[in-house]
Amino acid sequence: MMTIEWKTSTNVVPYEKALSFMENRVDGIIRGEQNELIWALEHPPIYTSGTSSKKEDLLNPKNLPVYEAKRGGQYTYHGPGQRVIYVMLNLNKRGRDLRKFVKNLENWIIYTLADFEIEGFTRHDRIGVWVKRPEKPSSIKTDVCEEKIAAVGIRLRKWVSFHGISVNVDPELNYYEGIVPCGISDYGVTSMRDLGKNVTIGHLVMLHGCVIEDDCLIGIGSTILNKAKIGKNSIIGANALVTENKVIPERSLVLGSPGKIVRQVTDE
Repeated sequence: MMTIEWKTSTNVVPYEKALSFMENRVDGIIRGEQNELIWALEHPPIYTSGTSSKKEDLLNPKNLPVYEAKRGGQYTYHGPGQRVIYVMLNLNKRGRDLRKFVKNLENWIIYTLADFEIEGFTRHDRIGVWVKRPEKPSSIKTDVCEEKIAAVGIRLRKWVSFHGISVNVDPELNYYEGIVPCGISDYGVTSMRDLGKNVTIGHLVMLHGCVIEDDCLIGIGSTILNKAKIGKNSIIGANALVTENKVIPERSLVLGSPGKIVRQVTDE
């Protein structure tokens, strides 16, 4: 069994503080001194640049600070209303396959969006998760307008990951006008709120203190209380609740829908 800690920050976290924390945590994981960690948080309004960023894609910083993140990808925006999740996981234990790891992160987002009745998908030529906007004019490259709702940017150190994903719940979308998001100028950016979903950042919060085994799928909006134990190959829906001291056996399914929790599981 591998112990993965879950941490949620309820206040916005300065980017420099988050970077320092991740650097130290990853070093501790590499040394075998600290547990792996998944960290859910928000940042104050900022732009970050990845290793593939182009200077010309920073169109108008709008007086926002710009940070060099040293992760994969290009320019992106972070700010209140956007659920950022940093994943500090040891891929030495999971197969050294970065492409598969990124695909798993994208699928994690897609399954979570589906719990909110949003159909997300990926494209082979552009990273991240996208949605269709048939009510908007299409680009020259697609028959139906497509907009980005979530981004993925990963960095590895000795096959331990950090940085992670960001899902637009209800951020200020105007800030994206200051950059070419992820270097893609032909498509727009959207959010769950922009798609008509009455959600807040509180719907995409994970609580820390649980223990999970490998090959589990945990919805981004699931609530997992302290000391819960999740058996391997289990699926926890994005709106599901796993209560304190709850034991979820192997290969279990725990689904949730807004306002209603359905537990298809028995305690060991």
